[in-house]
Amino acid sequence: MLHIRQRKRDVLTQAEDRQAKIVEMLREHNFIDIRTLTERFDISVATVRRDLGELEEAGLLRRTHGGAVGINQVAQDKTNAARSVWNLQEKVAIANAVSSMIVDGDTVLLDAGTTALEVAKKLAGRKNLTIISNGLDIVAELTRDGQHSVYSVGGEYTDTNHSFRGPLAEQFIRQFNVDKLILNAASIDVDRGLVCTVEPVNASIAKVMMEVSRRVIVVADHSKFTKSSLSVVARIEDVGLIVTDRGTRSIIDAAPEKLRKKFVIAN
Repeated sequence: MLHIRQRKRDVLTQAEDRQAKIVEMLREHNFIDIRTLTERFDISVATVRRDLGELEEAGLLRRTHGGAVGINQVAQDKTNAARSVWNLQEKVAIANAVSSMIVDGDTVLLDAGTTALEVAKKLAGRKNLTIISNGLDIVAELTRDGQHSVYSVGGEYTDTNHSFRGPLAEQFIRQFNVDKLILNAASIDVDRGLVCTVEPVNASIAKVMMEVSRRVIVVADHSKFTKSSLSVVARIEDVGLIVTDRGTRSIIDAAPEKLRKKFVIAN
């Protein structure tokens, strides 16, 4: 009887140690797939799924199709100054990909944010575009060298990301008919198929932007896929494309087929 109890304790200890290592792995990687875990710990798929289920119940990760991602709840937007230096190389790659999707004659709506700002830098020298933005930094970038046809959205100013939002901003945006919207996101939940942002007021203006736009292009580097945030902007299936970087490839490869076609990976 004592021997049986000892074996049970050993099994529990092994599971706890293994689960602790899984959480540690998720601090270093955006996504871990089930196959990697079975090989790393020499355990069955059923055991991996049980571990992931217990860790999800404990609030330490979020299971996805084929694996798991870590949980990092975004409760408050970071400032532009802080975010502008994060994953800059990836944001530039995303901006290069997005700018190639914009053709002469387009009316483009740029949502305030550091990734959209990188897109604005790529568009700044092009003269045959009409650009609208609620981002102060974006308008400044576009008008520095005499960009033609720039419309600045007014409304309630927030210094966090140097943007205008609220009912006045939404009323202004509804006056336009837009070809392409470049939309930022605080987080992308591939498992639930959601594009999210931090605050309801941000979600509200994003939804208005989508209403007036023919095509919605979400820009999100890999860090946005390991976070969650409060306010839902849209379902992934309801946007045109999500342009991201190579750091997201493993998460996208494990996503359902109907969602995979929505993603473009920038080189």
